[in-house]
Amino acid sequence: MSEKIVPVATKEAPAAIGPYSQAVQWGNLVFTSGQIPLTAEGQLVEGGIEEQTHQVFRNLKAVLEEAGTSLDKVLKATVFLKDMNQFTQINAIYEAYFGSHKPARSTVEVARLPKDVLVEIELIATI
Repeated sequence: MSEKIVPVATKEAPAAIGPYSQAVQWGNLVFTSGQIPLTAEGQLVEGGIEEQTHQVFRNLKAVLEEAGTSLDKVLKATVFLKDMNQFTQINAIYEAYFGSHKPARSTVEVARLPKDVLVEIELIATI
């Protein structure tokens, strides 16, 4: 199989801040880069874990839509948290965005995230 890897980019989510794509599409799969709570203009969202998590999901939705898919087509999510004590708050927001759809998920606490944010999420979806 010689599928072509196609970069995905939208102005509705923050531009990549390094040598990577917002997402790539390979066949009918979309792999997002980790999204952090930056606005489309590149500004860090003010507030705590709830505000940051909502912004991350707004970014992920925009990237998925640009690729022709949506949250209900997500196969796998990886959640990176600065503080696992905030898992309950993030989990409630996560559930609100996914509803009855329950993709596979890993959640890990990490020592540090880009720009010292509290949460980063990456997704794998199908089209």
